[in-house]
Amino acid sequence: MKSRRHFLKGSLITAAALSLNPLQSLAALGMGSKTAKAIGPLVLSTWRFGIQANEAAWQVLGAGGTALDAVEKGVRLVEADPTERSVGYGGRPDRDGRVTLDACLMDHQANIGSVASLEHIKHPISVARAVLEKTPHVLLVGDGALQFALDQGFPKENLLTPESEAEWREWLKTSRYEPIVNIENHDTIGMLALDAAGNLSGACTTSGMAYKMHGRVGDSPLIGAGLFVDNEVGAATATGHGEEVIRVVGSHLVVELMRQGKSPQVACQEAVERILHKFKIRGADLKTAQIGFIALNKQGQYGGFALKPGFNFAVHDPKGNRLQDANALLPW
Repeated sequence: MKSRRHFLKGSLITAAALSLNPLQSLAALGMGSKTAKAIGPLVLSTWRFGIQANEAAWQVLGAGGTALDAVEKGVRLVEADPTERSVGYGGRPDRDGRVTLDACLMDHQANIGSVASLEHIKHPISVARAVLEKTPHVLLVGDGALQFALDQGFPKENLLTPESEAEWREWLKTSRYEPIVNIENHDTIGMLALDAAGNLSGACTTSGMAYKMHGRVGDSPLIGAGLFVDNEVGAATATGHGEEVIRVVGSHLVVELMRQGKSPQVACQEAVERILHKFKIRGADLKTAQIGFIALNKQGQYGGFALKPGFNFAVHDPKGNRLQDANALLPW
C-alpha cells in the first residue's frame, strides 16, 4: 500500500505536469503520443489501385525501410501505369490537351516537397522528393518545376497516351465539364505509411480533374489540404473534389481531430461533415461532388470516410493486403 507521502508526491507531480500546455503535460505524465508504442509497419492508400501500390511499398517496409521510401515507391507504380487515367503517365489532360501533374510528400520530421502543374515528367512524386532534399523551398510550379526536374536528370516525356488523347478529342465536341462521381473525380492516389521504427510519412500524386482549366491546381500538392503528417499524432490524405478539401484544409483538419483524441475513422467522418456543412452554406450543387479521406495514427489505427458511396482504400499490414469500402455520409 502506498504511503501518504508517496500519494502526495504523485499528486504534486501530476499537478505540475498539468500546469504545462496539453502536449507537454501528457508527455510529462508518460501519456503523450511520443511515448505511446507505435505498431508498424502498415501502409494505407486510396482506391483500388492502392492494392498494387501497397505491394510495392511493403517491399520497403517489410525489409525495415523508411516510411518515406515506401510511400514514394508505392505511388510511383501508379504514376507509371498508362491504364490509370487519373495519375501520372496516361492521366487525362486539361481542356487544352496538356497533361499536368501535381504531387507532394511529407516525412516524420515535417520535411516537405511539392510540385504543381508539372508537364512532361512521369514521376512527379520523385521530383517532389528532390524539392524536399535539394532545395530550400517546399513547392515548385509549372515551367520552374519542369526546369528543376530536367536539371535533376529526370527525362522529358510525352505523357498524353493515345487513349487519353482520343477521349479528350471526343470531349472537345461538346466541351462540357461534367465530372462523374468516382470516375473522373477519383483523381488521386494518396498513401500513408508507418514504418517499423514508428515513423510516419505520406505521399499524394495526381493528374487532377479531367479537362480542367489549364493551370488549375487542386488539393493534392498542397500540404495541409491533400496531405498532412504529424509524427506525434498521425497522418491523413484526401481524394476527390480538391476545391472542397482546400476550403477546410482537410487533411490537417483530420490530423488535428486525431490530436484531440478522435479515432482516425471518426476524424475522417467529421472532416467530411465539415465539408458538407460548407456546401450547404454556399448552396453548392452536390451532384458531381465526391470527397474521401483516409487516416492513420501513431498507434497503427486507421480509417476512411467519404461524402458518397463508392470510395475504397487499401490496407497492408503483417496480416496481408486488402481493399476496404469506406462508409459514406450521404446515400448518393
